[in-house]
Amino acid sequence: MSRSKVISLQEAAGLIPSGAVVSISSSSGLGCPDAVLRALGDRYKTTGEPRTLTTVHPIAAGDMYGIDGIDHLAQPGLLKRVIAGSYPSGPSSLPSPKIWQMIYENQVEAYNLPSGIIFQMHREAAAGCPGVLTKVGLDTCVDPRRSGGRMNEITTEDIVHVVEFDGREWLYFPVIPVDVSIIRGTTADELGNISMEHEGSYLGVLDQALAARNNGGLVIGQVQRLTSAGSIAAQQVRMPGVLVDYVVLAPDQMQTTQTSYDPAISGELRRLLSSFSPLEWGPEKVIARRTAMELCRGEVVSLGFGISALVPRILIEEGAHDDVTWVIEQGAVGGIPLTGFQFGCALNPQAIVPSSDQFIFFQGGGPSRALLSFLQVDQYGNVNVSRLSALPHVTAGVGGFIDITARTPNLVFSGFYTAGGLKLALEGEELHIVNEGRTHKFVSEVEDITLSGRRALQQGQDLLYVTERCVLSLGQEGLIVNEIAPGIDLERDVLAQADFRLHVSPDLRLMDRRLFHPEPMGLTLTC
Repeated sequence: MSRSKVISLQEAAGLIPSGAVVSISSSSGLGCPDAVLRALGDRYKTTGEPRTLTTVHPIAAGDMYGIDGIDHLAQPGLLKRVIAGSYPSGPSSLPSPKIWQMIYENQVEAYNLPSGIIFQMHREAAAGCPGVLTKVGLDTCVDPRRSGGRMNEITTEDIVHVVEFDGREWLYFPVIPVDVSIIRGTTADELGNISMEHEGSYLGVLDQALAARNNGGLVIGQVQRLTSAGSIAAQQVRMPGVLVDYVVLAPDQMQTTQTSYDPAISGELRRLLSSFSPLEWGPEKVIARRTAMELCRGEVVSLGFGISALVPRILIEEGAHDDVTWVIEQGAVGGIPLTGFQFGCALNPQAIVPSSDQFIFFQGGGPSRALLSFLQVDQYGNVNVSRLSALPHVTAGVGGFIDITARTPNLVFSGFYTAGGLKLALEGEELHIVNEGRTHKFVSEVEDITLSGRRALQQGQDLLYVTERCVLSLGQEGLIVNEIAPGIDLERDVLAQADFRLHVSPDLRLMDRRLFHPEPMGLTLTC
Protein backbone atom coordinates (compact mmCIF):
# COMPACT_ATOMS: atom_id res chain seq x y z
CA MET A 1 0.00 0.00 0.00
CA SER A 2 1.13 3.57 -0.57
CA ARG A 3 1.11 4.48 3.14
CA SER A 4 1.65 1.87 5.78
CA LYS A 5 -0.90 1.95 8.56
CA VAL A 6 1.35 -0.08 10.85
CA ILE A 7 3.02 1.98 13.56
CA SER A 8 4.72 1.24 16.86
CA LEU A 9 2.90 1.20 20.17
CA GLN A 10 4.82 4.29 21.23
CA GLU A 11 3.78 6.12 18.07
CA ALA A 12 0.16 5.16 18.63
CA ALA A 13 0.25 6.45 22.20
CA GLY A 14 1.76 9.68 20.94
CA LEU A 15 -1.24 10.35 18.68
CA ILE A 16 -3.68 10.82 21.57
CA PRO A 17 -3.93 14.49 22.56
CA SER A 18 -4.71 15.95 25.95
CA GLY A 19 -8.40 16.47 26.61
CA ALA A 20 -9.45 13.77 24.14
CA VAL A 21 -12.46 11.50 24.55
CA VAL A 22 -11.12 7.96 24.07
CA SER A 23 -13.44 5.00 23.51
CA ILE A 24 -11.90 1.65 24.45
CA SER A 25 -13.26 -1.73 23.35
CA SER A 26 -12.95 -4.52 25.90
CA SER A 27 -14.80 -6.83 28.26
CA SER A 28 -12.46 -7.36 31.20
CA GLY A 29 -9.61 -9.38 29.66
CA LEU A 30 -11.67 -10.32 26.61
CA GLY A 31 -10.76 -8.19 23.61
CA CYS A 32 -8.70 -5.75 25.67
CA PRO A 33 -6.19 -3.66 23.64
CA ASP A 34 -3.88 -3.85 26.62
CA ALA A 35 -0.64 -3.15 24.79
CA VAL A 36 -1.90 0.24 23.58
CA LEU A 37 -3.19 1.15 27.03
CA ARG A 38 0.13 0.21 28.59
CA ALA A 39 2.01 2.34 26.07
CA LEU A 40 -0.30 5.27 26.76
CA GLY A 41 0.24 4.94 30.52
CA ASP A 42 4.01 4.70 30.01
CA ARG A 43 3.97 7.83 27.85
CA TYR A 44 2.26 9.78 30.61
CA LYS A 45 4.76 8.57 33.22
CA THR A 46 7.64 9.72 30.99
CA THR A 47 6.32 12.96 29.49
CA GLY A 48 3.30 14.03 31.53
CA GLU A 49 1.16 13.82 28.38
CA PRO A 50 -1.62 13.38 27.49
CA ARG A 51 -3.62 14.95 30.31
CA THR A 52 -7.28 15.12 31.32
CA LEU A 53 -8.55 12.30 29.11
CA THR A 54 -12.15 11.13 29.20
CA THR A 55 -12.28 7.38 28.60
CA VAL A 56 -15.45 5.53 27.63
CA HIS A 57 -15.77 1.77 28.20
CA PRO A 58 -19.03 0.04 27.25
CA ILE A 59 -17.77 -2.92 29.28
CA ALA A 60 -14.80 -3.09 31.67
CA ALA A 61 -11.25 -2.83 30.34
CA GLY A 62 -9.04 -5.19 32.31
CA ASP A 63 -9.20 -6.88 35.70
CA MET A 64 -6.97 -8.01 38.52
CA TYR A 65 -5.46 -11.00 36.77
CA GLY A 66 -2.63 -10.27 34.37
CA ILE A 67 -4.36 -7.90 31.95
CA ASP A 68 -4.43 -4.53 33.64
CA GLY A 69 -6.49 -2.57 31.11
CA ILE A 70 -7.68 0.73 32.51
CA ASP A 71 -5.28 0.48 35.45
CA HIS A 72 -2.49 1.50 33.04
CA LEU A 73 -4.32 4.81 32.73
CA ALA A 74 -5.26 5.16 36.40
CA GLN A 75 -2.83 7.98 37.10
CA PRO A 76 -3.85 11.36 38.57
CA GLY A 77 -3.73 13.98 35.85
CA LEU A 78 -3.97 11.54 32.97
CA LEU A 79 -7.66 10.81 33.54
CA LYS A 80 -10.27 13.49 34.06
CA ARG A 81 -13.40 11.37 33.63
CA VAL A 82 -14.33 7.71 33.14
CA ILE A 83 -17.68 6.55 31.77
CA ALA A 84 -18.06 2.78 31.92
CA GLY A 85 -20.63 0.02 31.89
CA SER A 86 -18.50 -1.89 34.36
CA TYR A 87 -15.17 -1.65 36.15
CA PRO A 88 -12.48 -4.19 37.05
CA SER A 89 -13.57 -6.35 39.96
CA GLY A 90 -12.33 -9.26 41.96
CA PRO A 91 -12.14 -10.96 45.35
CA SER A 92 -11.89 -8.82 48.47
CA SER A 93 -8.72 -10.73 49.36
CA LEU A 94 -6.83 -8.98 46.56
CA PRO A 95 -5.77 -5.32 46.45
CA SER A 96 -8.23 -2.87 44.95
CA PRO A 97 -7.54 -1.93 41.31
CA LYS A 98 -5.98 1.50 40.89
CA ILE A 99 -9.03 2.88 39.10
CA TRP A 100 -11.21 2.03 42.11
CA GLN A 101 -8.73 3.77 44.41
CA MET A 102 -8.95 6.89 42.24
CA ILE A 103 -12.75 6.76 42.27
CA TYR A 104 -13.21 6.46 46.02
CA GLU A 105 -10.43 8.98 46.69
CA ASN A 106 -12.18 11.49 44.39
CA GLN A 107 -9.25 11.72 41.98
CA VAL A 108 -11.35 11.12 38.85
CA GLU A 109 -14.92 11.80 37.79
CA ALA A 110 -16.66 8.48 37.29
CA TYR A 111 -19.99 7.33 35.87
CA ASN A 112 -21.52 3.87 35.67
CA LEU A 113 -24.11 3.50 32.88
CA PRO A 114 -25.73 0.41 31.30
CA SER A 115 -23.43 -1.27 28.79
CA GLY A 116 -26.08 -1.56 26.10
CA ILE A 117 -26.92 2.14 26.38
CA ILE A 118 -23.24 3.10 26.00
CA PHE A 119 -23.04 1.06 22.80
CA GLN A 120 -26.18 2.82 21.54
CA MET A 121 -24.66 6.21 22.42
CA HIS A 122 -21.77 5.37 20.10
CA ARG A 123 -24.13 4.35 17.31
CA GLU A 124 -26.21 7.51 17.68
CA ALA A 125 -23.08 9.67 17.76
CA ALA A 126 -21.85 8.07 14.54
CA ALA A 127 -25.19 8.80 12.85
CA GLY A 128 -25.18 12.44 13.96
CA CYS A 129 -28.17 11.93 16.28
CA PRO A 130 -28.55 13.78 19.58
CA GLY A 131 -28.74 10.83 21.94
CA VAL A 132 -30.59 7.75 23.18
CA LEU A 133 -34.22 8.01 24.30
CA THR A 134 -35.16 4.93 26.31
CA LYS A 135 -37.04 3.49 29.26
CA VAL A 136 -34.06 1.32 30.15
CA GLY A 137 -32.84 2.43 33.56
CA LEU A 138 -35.95 4.23 34.80
CA ASP A 139 -36.21 4.09 38.62
CA THR A 140 -32.70 2.59 38.91
CA CYS A 141 -29.37 4.05 39.97
CA VAL A 142 -28.84 5.60 36.53
CA ASP A 143 -32.04 7.63 36.82
CA PRO A 144 -30.92 11.22 37.67
CA ARG A 145 -33.59 11.33 40.39
CA ARG A 146 -31.41 8.78 42.14
CA SER A 147 -27.65 8.95 41.44
CA GLY A 148 -27.69 9.40 37.66
CA GLY A 149 -24.81 6.92 37.42
CA ARG A 150 -22.48 9.20 39.39
CA MET A 151 -19.97 7.24 41.47
CA ASN A 152 -18.35 9.78 43.81
CA GLU A 153 -18.61 13.30 45.23
CA ILE A 154 -16.59 15.13 42.58
CA THR A 155 -18.82 13.77 39.81
CA THR A 156 -21.54 16.41 39.66
CA GLU A 157 -22.59 16.88 36.03
CA ASP A 158 -25.84 15.22 34.95
CA ILE A 159 -25.21 13.19 31.82
CA VAL A 160 -28.62 11.48 32.02
CA HIS A 161 -31.90 13.39 31.92
CA VAL A 162 -35.58 12.62 32.49
CA VAL A 163 -37.71 13.95 29.63
CA GLU A 164 -41.31 13.73 28.50
CA PHE A 165 -42.00 12.74 24.92
CA ASP A 166 -45.28 11.68 23.33
CA GLY A 167 -46.96 11.93 26.70
CA ARG A 168 -44.61 9.44 28.33
CA GLU A 169 -41.55 9.59 30.58
CA TRP A 170 -38.14 8.59 29.21
CA LEU A 171 -34.47 8.66 30.12
CA TYR A 172 -32.35 10.66 27.71
CA PHE A 173 -28.64 9.89 27.31
CA PRO A 174 -26.98 12.60 25.16
CA VAL A 175 -24.26 11.32 22.85
CA ILE A 176 -20.60 11.85 23.70
CA PRO A 177 -18.47 12.85 20.69
CA VAL A 178 -15.50 10.47 20.40
CA ASP A 179 -12.02 11.65 19.38
CA VAL A 180 -10.16 8.32 19.46
CA SER A 181 -11.33 4.70 19.42
CA ILE A 182 -8.96 1.91 20.44
CA ILE A 183 -10.15 -1.53 19.31
CA ARG A 184 -8.72 -5.02 19.04
CA GLY A 185 -8.77 -7.88 16.55
CA THR A 186 -6.73 -10.87 15.50
CA THR A 187 -5.34 -10.14 12.03
CA ALA A 188 -4.89 -6.96 9.99
CA ASP A 189 -3.96 -6.78 6.33
CA GLU A 190 -1.95 -4.04 4.65
CA LEU A 191 -5.09 -2.00 4.01
CA GLY A 192 -6.10 -2.03 7.68
CA ASN A 193 -8.92 -4.57 7.28
CA ILE A 194 -9.23 -6.47 10.57
CA SER A 195 -10.58 -9.96 11.24
CA MET A 196 -11.37 -11.45 14.64
CA GLU A 197 -11.01 -15.19 14.11
CA HIS A 198 -9.33 -15.80 17.49
CA GLU A 199 -11.55 -13.47 19.49
CA GLY A 200 -14.24 -14.79 21.80
CA SER A 201 -16.49 -11.83 20.97
CA TYR A 202 -16.70 -9.00 18.47
CA LEU A 203 -17.96 -6.65 21.21
CA GLY A 204 -18.92 -3.28 19.72
CA VAL A 205 -15.82 -2.41 17.71
CA LEU A 206 -17.69 -1.24 14.60
CA ASP A 207 -19.93 1.16 16.54
CA GLN A 208 -16.98 2.56 18.44
CA ALA A 209 -14.89 3.01 15.30
CA LEU A 210 -17.76 4.73 13.46
CA ALA A 211 -18.28 7.11 16.38
CA ALA A 212 -14.67 8.30 16.13
CA ARG A 213 -14.39 8.23 12.35
CA ASN A 214 -17.57 10.21 11.73
CA ASN A 215 -16.46 12.77 14.31
CA GLY A 216 -13.19 13.36 12.45
CA GLY A 217 -11.26 11.32 15.01
CA LEU A 218 -8.77 8.46 14.95
CA VAL A 219 -9.23 4.69 15.04
CA ILE A 220 -6.33 2.57 16.33
CA GLY A 221 -6.54 -1.21 15.95
CA GLN A 222 -4.39 -3.59 18.00
CA VAL A 223 -3.89 -7.01 16.40
CA GLN A 224 -1.89 -10.15 16.95
CA ARG A 225 -0.58 -10.58 13.42
CA LEU A 226 -0.30 -8.97 10.00
CA THR A 227 -0.96 -10.30 6.50
CA SER A 228 -0.86 -9.07 2.92
CA ALA A 229 -3.67 -7.11 1.29
CA GLY A 230 -6.53 -9.29 0.11
CA SER A 231 -5.59 -12.24 2.34
CA ILE A 232 -8.62 -11.89 4.60
CA ALA A 233 -11.86 -13.11 3.07
CA ALA A 234 -14.44 -10.32 2.84
CA GLN A 235 -16.94 -12.25 4.99
CA GLN A 236 -14.36 -12.42 7.79
CA VAL A 237 -13.55 -8.71 7.90
CA ARG A 238 -15.16 -7.31 11.05
CA MET A 239 -13.53 -3.90 10.78
CA PRO A 240 -13.07 -2.49 7.25
CA GLY A 241 -9.79 -0.77 6.63
CA VAL A 242 -11.47 2.45 5.51
CA LEU A 243 -12.39 3.00 9.17
CA VAL A 244 -8.93 2.20 10.57
CA ASP A 245 -6.26 4.87 10.66
CA TYR A 246 -3.46 2.95 12.35
CA VAL A 247 -2.60 -0.62 13.27
CA VAL A 248 -0.29 -1.77 16.07
CA LEU A 249 1.09 -5.25 16.53
CA ALA A 250 0.88 -7.15 19.85
CA PRO A 251 1.92 -10.76 19.13
CA ASP A 252 1.52 -11.86 22.75
CA GLN A 253 -2.02 -10.57 23.33
CA MET A 254 -4.13 -12.95 25.40
CA GLN A 255 -7.42 -14.33 24.10
CA THR A 256 -9.04 -13.81 27.51
CA THR A 257 -7.81 -13.33 31.06
CA GLN A 258 -5.46 -16.24 31.79
CA THR A 259 -6.20 -17.83 28.39
CA SER A 260 -3.58 -17.62 25.67
CA TYR A 261 -5.74 -19.30 23.04
CA ASP A 262 -8.54 -21.86 23.00
CA PRO A 263 -10.11 -22.44 19.57
CA ALA A 264 -13.37 -23.60 21.20
CA ILE A 265 -13.82 -20.09 22.64
CA SER A 266 -13.64 -18.49 19.20
CA GLY A 267 -15.90 -21.12 17.66
CA GLU A 268 -13.17 -22.71 15.54
CA LEU A 269 -13.80 -26.19 16.93
CA ARG A 270 -16.18 -27.82 19.37
CA ARG A 271 -15.22 -29.30 22.70
CA LEU A 272 -16.75 -32.64 23.69
CA LEU A 273 -19.34 -32.37 26.46
CA SER A 274 -17.60 -35.30 28.16
CA SER A 275 -14.61 -33.01 28.77
CA PHE A 276 -16.61 -30.99 31.31
CA SER A 277 -16.17 -32.39 34.80
CA PRO A 278 -19.09 -32.20 37.24
CA LEU A 279 -19.30 -29.14 39.45
CA GLU A 280 -17.81 -29.50 42.91
CA TRP A 281 -20.45 -30.56 45.41
CA GLY A 282 -21.51 -27.83 47.79
CA PRO A 283 -24.10 -25.12 48.56
CA GLU A 284 -23.37 -23.19 45.34
CA LYS A 285 -24.35 -26.27 43.37
CA VAL A 286 -27.59 -26.52 45.35
CA ILE A 287 -28.46 -22.92 44.41
CA ALA A 288 -27.57 -23.49 40.76
CA ARG A 289 -29.69 -26.65 40.67
CA ARG A 290 -32.71 -24.92 42.15
CA THR A 291 -32.29 -22.11 39.64
CA ALA A 292 -32.14 -24.65 36.81
CA MET A 293 -35.52 -26.01 37.91
CA GLU A 294 -37.11 -22.75 36.74
CA LEU A 295 -36.10 -23.31 33.12
CA CYS A 296 -38.48 -24.43 30.40
CA ARG A 297 -37.53 -26.52 27.40
CA GLY A 298 -36.99 -24.45 24.28
CA GLU A 299 -36.32 -21.18 26.08
CA VAL A 300 -33.77 -18.55 25.09
CA VAL A 301 -32.17 -17.54 28.38
CA SER A 302 -29.91 -14.61 29.20
CA LEU A 303 -27.20 -15.48 31.67
CA GLY A 304 -25.41 -13.20 34.13
CA PHE A 305 -22.22 -13.42 36.16
CA GLY A 306 -22.07 -15.31 39.47
CA ILE A 307 -23.75 -18.49 40.67
CA SER A 308 -26.22 -18.31 37.79
CA ALA A 309 -23.32 -18.90 35.38
CA LEU A 310 -23.02 -22.41 36.84
CA VAL A 311 -26.46 -23.45 35.60
CA PRO A 312 -25.27 -24.51 32.10
CA ARG A 313 -22.94 -27.01 33.77
CA ILE A 314 -25.88 -28.35 35.78
CA LEU A 315 -27.76 -29.01 32.54
CA ILE A 316 -24.77 -30.88 31.11
CA GLU A 317 -24.72 -33.18 34.16
CA GLU A 318 -28.46 -33.72 33.87
CA GLY A 319 -28.37 -34.46 30.13
CA ALA A 320 -30.48 -31.39 29.37
CA HIS A 321 -27.84 -29.19 27.76
CA ASP A 322 -29.71 -28.85 24.46
CA ASP A 323 -33.03 -27.93 26.08
CA VAL A 324 -32.27 -24.18 26.32
CA THR A 325 -30.21 -21.68 24.33
CA TRP A 326 -27.98 -19.38 26.35
CA VAL A 327 -27.29 -15.80 25.28
CA ILE A 328 -24.73 -13.54 26.95
CA GLU A 329 -24.14 -9.82 26.58
CA GLN A 330 -20.73 -10.10 24.93
CA GLY A 331 -22.43 -11.72 21.95
CA ALA A 332 -22.32 -15.50 22.22
CA VAL A 333 -25.49 -17.36 21.24
CA GLY A 334 -25.72 -20.97 22.38
CA GLY A 335 -22.85 -23.08 23.58
CA ILE A 336 -21.64 -23.26 27.17
CA PRO A 337 -20.92 -19.91 28.82
CA LEU A 338 -17.70 -19.87 30.80
CA THR A 339 -17.45 -18.89 34.44
CA GLY A 340 -15.12 -16.77 36.57
CA PHE A 341 -12.91 -14.27 34.80
CA GLN A 342 -13.48 -15.99 31.46
CA PHE A 343 -17.14 -15.02 31.69
CA GLY A 344 -18.23 -13.31 28.49
CA CYS A 345 -17.10 -16.18 26.29
CA ALA A 346 -18.85 -19.43 25.49
CA LEU A 347 -17.43 -22.74 24.39
CA ASN A 348 -19.05 -24.25 21.28
CA PRO A 349 -21.24 -21.22 20.48
CA GLN A 350 -23.82 -21.50 17.71
CA ALA A 351 -23.13 -17.90 16.73
CA ILE A 352 -21.25 -14.83 17.88
CA VAL A 353 -22.97 -11.51 17.23
CA PRO A 354 -21.80 -7.99 18.08
CA SER A 355 -22.55 -6.97 21.67
CA SER A 356 -24.40 -3.88 20.49
CA ASP A 357 -26.87 -6.06 18.56
CA GLN A 358 -27.21 -8.53 21.42
CA PHE A 359 -28.18 -5.67 23.73
CA ILE A 360 -30.98 -4.62 21.38
CA PHE A 361 -32.32 -8.16 21.71
CA PHE A 362 -32.15 -7.87 25.50
CA GLN A 363 -33.62 -4.38 25.80
CA GLY A 364 -36.61 -5.36 23.71
CA GLY A 365 -37.42 -8.34 25.95
CA GLY A 366 -36.26 -10.99 23.48
CA PRO A 367 -35.13 -13.66 25.97
CA SER A 368 -37.95 -15.40 27.80
CA ARG A 369 -35.95 -15.62 31.03
CA ALA A 370 -32.79 -14.23 32.64
CA LEU A 371 -30.69 -15.88 35.35
CA LEU A 372 -28.80 -13.28 37.38
CA SER A 373 -27.21 -12.71 40.77
CA PHE A 374 -27.67 -10.32 43.68
CA LEU A 375 -25.61 -8.58 46.33
CA GLN A 376 -28.58 -7.15 48.23
CA VAL A 377 -32.38 -7.36 48.05
CA ASP A 378 -34.70 -5.04 49.96
CA GLN A 379 -38.30 -5.01 51.18
CA TYR A 380 -39.56 -3.68 47.83
CA GLY A 381 -37.84 -6.40 45.81
CA ASN A 382 -35.17 -3.98 44.60
CA VAL A 383 -31.90 -5.69 43.67
CA ASN A 384 -28.39 -4.30 44.07
CA VAL A 385 -25.52 -5.78 42.07
CA SER A 386 -23.60 -2.57 41.45
CA ARG A 387 -22.38 -1.03 44.72
CA LEU A 388 -21.13 -2.09 48.14
CA SER A 389 -19.59 0.85 49.97
CA ALA A 390 -17.61 -1.40 52.30
CA LEU A 391 -16.02 -3.37 49.43
CA PRO A 392 -16.41 -1.29 46.25
CA HIS A 393 -13.94 -3.21 44.10
CA VAL A 394 -15.70 -6.57 44.47
CA THR A 395 -18.53 -5.22 42.31
CA ALA A 396 -18.20 -4.59 38.59
CA GLY A 397 -21.04 -2.06 38.39
CA VAL A 398 -24.27 -2.25 36.43
CA GLY A 399 -22.77 -3.83 33.30
CA GLY A 400 -25.53 -5.31 31.18
CA PHE A 401 -27.77 -6.03 34.18
CA ILE A 402 -30.07 -3.03 33.65
CA ASP A 403 -30.36 -3.74 29.91
CA ILE A 404 -31.18 -7.40 30.55
CA THR A 405 -33.77 -6.79 33.25
CA ALA A 406 -35.53 -3.89 31.50
CA ARG A 407 -38.17 -6.06 29.79
CA THR A 408 -37.29 -9.75 30.18
CA PRO A 409 -40.53 -11.29 31.49
CA ASN A 410 -39.05 -13.82 33.96
CA LEU A 411 -36.13 -12.92 36.21
CA VAL A 412 -34.39 -15.34 38.59
CA PHE A 413 -31.79 -13.95 41.03
CA SER A 414 -29.45 -16.35 42.82
CA GLY A 415 -27.12 -15.93 45.75
CA PHE A 416 -26.40 -16.83 49.36
CA TYR A 417 -28.84 -15.59 51.97
CA THR A 418 -26.17 -13.98 54.19
CA ALA A 419 -22.48 -13.17 53.75
CA GLY A 420 -19.29 -12.81 55.78
CA GLY A 421 -18.27 -15.98 57.58
CA LEU A 422 -21.25 -18.08 56.46
CA LYS A 423 -20.46 -21.78 56.84
CA LEU A 424 -22.90 -24.46 55.71
CA ALA A 425 -23.06 -28.23 55.94
CA LEU A 426 -24.92 -30.63 53.65
CA GLU A 427 -25.77 -33.79 55.56
CA GLY A 428 -28.02 -36.42 54.09
CA GLU A 429 -30.99 -34.61 52.63
CA GLU A 430 -30.67 -31.53 54.83
CA LEU A 431 -28.89 -28.18 54.96
CA HIS A 432 -27.43 -27.04 58.28
CA ILE A 433 -25.97 -23.65 59.19
CA VAL A 434 -22.72 -24.15 61.07
CA ASN A 435 -21.86 -20.44 61.27
CA GLU A 436 -24.35 -17.75 60.26
CA GLY A 437 -23.11 -14.95 58.03
CA ARG A 438 -22.32 -11.66 59.74
CA THR A 439 -23.85 -9.54 56.98
CA HIS A 440 -27.49 -9.56 56.00
CA LYS A 441 -28.17 -9.46 52.25
CA PHE A 442 -31.92 -8.99 52.62
CA VAL A 443 -31.89 -5.41 53.86
CA SER A 444 -34.46 -2.68 54.47
CA GLU A 445 -32.99 -0.55 51.70
CA VAL A 446 -30.37 -1.51 49.12
CA GLU A 447 -27.35 0.73 48.61
CA ASP A 448 -27.95 0.95 44.87
CA ILE A 449 -31.10 0.10 42.92
CA THR A 450 -29.88 -1.88 39.93
CA LEU A 451 -33.35 -3.34 39.46
CA SER A 452 -36.53 -1.60 40.58
CA GLY A 453 -39.01 -4.04 42.11
CA ARG A 454 -41.76 -1.45 41.79
CA ARG A 455 -41.20 -1.02 38.06
CA ALA A 456 -40.93 -4.78 37.54
CA LEU A 457 -44.34 -5.28 39.14
CA GLN A 458 -45.83 -2.49 37.05
CA GLN A 459 -44.58 -4.23 33.90
CA GLY A 460 -45.89 -7.63 34.95
CA GLN A 461 -42.46 -9.24 35.29
CA ASP A 462 -42.09 -12.34 37.48
CA LEU A 463 -39.24 -12.12 40.01
CA LEU A 464 -37.81 -15.06 41.94
CA TYR A 465 -34.94 -15.06 44.46
CA VAL A 466 -33.16 -18.38 44.96
CA THR A 467 -30.85 -18.97 47.94
CA GLU A 468 -29.36 -22.01 49.61
CA ARG A 469 -31.99 -21.99 52.38
CA CYS A 470 -35.15 -20.60 50.81
CA VAL A 471 -36.85 -19.43 47.64
CA LEU A 472 -38.76 -16.14 47.58
CA SER A 473 -40.94 -14.30 45.08
CA LEU A 474 -42.08 -10.69 44.78
CA GLY A 475 -45.77 -9.88 45.15
CA GLN A 476 -47.71 -6.67 45.61
CA GLU A 477 -47.38 -7.02 49.38
CA GLY A 478 -43.61 -7.56 49.29
CA LEU A 479 -41.27 -10.55 49.41
CA ILE A 480 -42.87 -13.94 50.01
CA VAL A 481 -41.09 -17.05 51.28
CA ASN A 482 -42.37 -19.95 49.17
CA GLU A 483 -39.89 -22.71 49.94
CA ILE A 484 -37.38 -23.54 52.66
CA ALA A 485 -34.61 -26.13 52.66
CA PRO A 486 -34.99 -29.28 54.75
CA GLY A 487 -33.08 -28.77 58.00
CA ILE A 488 -33.72 -25.01 58.03
CA ASP A 489 -35.76 -23.33 60.77
CA LEU A 490 -38.10 -20.76 59.21
CA GLU A 491 -38.06 -18.30 62.10
CA ARG A 492 -34.41 -18.53 63.15
CA ASP A 493 -32.68 -19.07 59.80
CA VAL A 494 -34.89 -17.12 57.40
CA LEU A 495 -37.21 -14.55 58.98
CA ALA A 496 -34.73 -13.43 61.65
CA GLN A 497 -31.91 -13.04 59.13
CA ALA A 498 -33.74 -10.37 57.11
CA ASP A 499 -33.85 -6.69 58.13
CA PHE A 500 -37.53 -6.38 57.26
CA ARG A 501 -40.72 -8.37 57.54
CA LEU A 502 -40.97 -11.22 55.09
CA HIS A 503 -44.33 -12.70 54.16
CA VAL A 504 -44.74 -16.46 54.32
CA SER A 505 -46.78 -18.25 51.69
CA PRO A 506 -49.76 -20.20 53.06
CA ASP A 507 -48.51 -22.96 50.74
CA LEU A 508 -44.95 -22.94 52.13
CA ARG A 509 -43.20 -26.15 51.13
CA LEU A 510 -39.81 -27.82 51.37
CA MET A 511 -37.30 -27.38 48.58
CA ASP A 512 -36.94 -30.52 46.47
CA ARG A 513 -34.84 -33.00 48.46
CA ARG A 514 -33.04 -34.09 45.29
CA LEU A 515 -31.23 -30.74 45.40
CA PHE A 516 -29.29 -31.86 48.47
CA HIS A 517 -27.85 -35.12 47.09
CA PRO A 518 -24.50 -35.03 45.26
CA GLU A 519 -25.79 -37.42 42.59
CA PRO A 520 -27.54 -36.02 39.47
CA MET A 521 -31.16 -35.06 40.16
CA GLY A 522 -32.78 -36.58 37.13
CA LEU A 523 -33.87 -33.07 36.15
CA THR A 524 -36.36 -32.82 33.29
CA LEU A 525 -37.28 -29.45 31.81
CA THR A 526 -40.91 -29.25 30.77
CA CYS A 527 -43.22 -26.18 30.85
